[in-house]
Amino acid sequence: MRVEVTLKKPHKAQQAVLDSTARFRVMMCGRRFGKSLISQDISIDHGINKEFVAYITPTYQLGKIFFQEVIKSLPTEIYRKNEADLVINFITGGSIRFFTGERLDAMRGLKFHLVIIDEASYIPNLQEGWNNSIRPTLTDFKGKAIFLSTPKGRNFFYSLYMKTDEPDWESFKFTTYDNPHIDPTEIDAAKAQLPHSVFEQEYMANPMENAANPFGSEHINKCTKELSKQPTEYYGIDLAKSVDWTVIIGMDRQGNTTEVHRFQKDWLQTKETIITVCHKNKPIVIDSTGVGDAIVEDLQKHFNSMHGFKYTSTSKQQLMESLASSIHKAEISFPSGAVKDELEIFEYVFTSTGVKYSAPQGFHDDCVNALALANKCRIEHKGYGTYIYS
Repeated sequence: MRVEVTLKKPHKAQQAVLDSTARFRVMMCGRRFGKSLISQDISIDHGINKEFVAYITPTYQLGKIFFQEVIKSLPTEIYRKNEADLVINFITGGSIRFFTGERLDAMRGLKFHLVIIDEASYIPNLQEGWNNSIRPTLTDFKGKAIFLSTPKGRNFFYSLYMKTDEPDWESFKFTTYDNPHIDPTEIDAAKAQLPHSVFEQEYMANPMENAANPFGSEHINKCTKELSKQPTEYYGIDLAKSVDWTVIIGMDRQGNTTEVHRFQKDWLQTKETIITVCHKNKPIVIDSTGVGDAIVEDLQKHFNSMHGFKYTSTSKQQLMESLASSIHKAEISFPSGAVKDELEIFEYVFTSTGVKYSAPQGFHDDCVNALALANKCRIEHKGYGTYIYS
């Protein structure tokens, strides 16, 4: 029996995603770009070719809609469906199973050749779901994953989009204008009617600045400069916790960043790097929280003015408010790259115990912490000069 299945013809921008050989692909798209249509065709293609496909949507209701749309594209002779469980089984042996982002633990114990995560920005706890439920299902077949969504601020989906330079990852960004089947005058009309931030995010696929950012993009941009060539007078050091980074930031007497060192090493190598990088007679403020306390005690033998700083909810709030004040007053500067990127996504939230300052889920804040510690060192040791003890 020969049965033909006709899939939708991709437009040029969609074809770029189809041509990618990356194991993990991330599509950040404006509304009506056609991301869901192309992902449904990809799932059909893999299912017919004897592969197991998982299709994840934020809600069960959206999963039902996509399930019905896939069914409409298929000749009845080539599949059996289970509407209760949202499963399509092909006569070739492949399948498409729909899951809800609200219950990703239902994927445990299963294995897939391909996982598609649709509207990924709107799936709650996506980072935990990816690490604990989704990623393990790809192990048996060395499977692939496609993340696609309109952005929703700079959340975990955005952090995946930023992985494009890492091995196995490739990211794509498309606006609604990139869909040739949408009349551009309709998009222009939406631009005229919608608030700027809404249009930029929903149509231009530009994640909008987090309103909870304590620094503000305008102030961050004003303070972004190339590294100073003046001597380093103050240091701030944030020590790595588990998968984080150790960051050393130096500042000159005027508050301009002179050096940035960001690395992941074991404790012995970390201590050796700090001893090599930092001048022994310059003041240093270093994270001494938890296991950092022991390493700081050891390091203090090598430096004349090293001061430990323990993070608590109160002390970090004060530290970050001081950094925000210095940035707003343009008293300091820092380079583009990791430091600026972390400053732009940093945020605060109000909790029952006060204000919590940190990077959003899936991001790092080590550079922000090191910059804040360097700034604290600058403020507290300004005018004290070089420390030399006999």
